[in-house]
Amino acid sequence: MVINLEMDMAPGEYVQGKVKWFDPAKGFGFVIADEGGPDILLHANVLRNFGQSSVADGARVEIAVQRTDRGVQATEVLGIVPPLGAEGLPLADFEEIDPEIIANAPLLPARVKWFDKAKGFGFANVFARPEDVFIHVEVLRRSGLSDLQPGEALAIRMIDGKRGLMATEVCSWETAV
Repeated sequence: MVINLEMDMAPGEYVQGKVKWFDPAKGFGFVIADEGGPDILLHANVLRNFGQSSVADGARVEIAVQRTDRGVQATEVLGIVPPLGAEGLPLADFEEIDPEIIANAPLLPARVKWFDKAKGFGFANVFARPEDVFIHVEVLRRSGLSDLQPGEALAIRMIDGKRGLMATEVCSWETAV
């Protein structure tokens, strides 16, 4: 049941909307509900409870909400869909790879080694494998994420590409299980 934000909200009600912006460094962002109404505060702790440390601007979300003295706030993230058009053209690194290989790569558990949003890339380690896996910021955006934190648990699809092992998809571990 999607609710009208202009009305009083009972616990457990939810809305669907789009992420206006989210800044992991500030620890919050805002969602615009499909039904209109005031911006909805999305706190980093609520996002972490869903298993992610970030979400891409423009991503579609389904959230549980509550009205407080400070406005409408998300209390739980129920689902995230990457921004429309995020798939776009293939990345140059994947152009020569058979799309079937990319689509059929297994989803593997990994942890973020480091990620630098300003540089546009980082690395993760797949459990029980010694090699680093390269993660491009565009792969994150296409996966509905905007940033990663060291030690964050992930599920990734990877291929052996031009630069060695490369992530083709990234999602939080909690949403992959």
